[in-house]
Amino acid sequence: MKSLMELNVGDSLDEITLPPVSRMDLIKYSEASGDFNPIHTIDDEAYKAGLPGIIAHGMWTMGNLAKLLTPYCEEGFIQDYQIRFVGMVFLNDVITLKVKLIDNQPDALHFDVKALNQNDLEVIKGKVKFLKYQP
Repeated sequence: MKSLMELNVGDSLDEITLPPVSRMDLIKYSEASGDFNPIHTIDDEAYKAGLPGIIAHGMWTMGNLAKLLTPYCEEGFIQDYQIRFVGMVFLNDVITLKVKLIDNQPDALHFDVKALNQNDLEVIKGKVKFLKYQP
């Protein structure tokens, strides 16, 4: 694993592909987050809301993006996280998480992040500011 401090602008970290989204993932996330909106766990409720099926919590997908930088917690921490939800995540979708360095400042690294489904359609895009620990 390469240190974040060795990255050059334009470099990407290894992408992460999540297992297919399961109903159990969303049930567990509902409990952990306190978001029990039934469009995330009950088929009939999702259909009643005009959706083609259950959708994942946007925050579930966003939270997974942090996995890209978690291995580097000894080098710093995520200080700012700006995300735009641009698509829905459905049961059985396979989500790939990607991150690319866009700016390297003395105190912080700035990244573009995104999550794509199995059809290479963005479901989330945004920016992360990773504050470096100073020696």
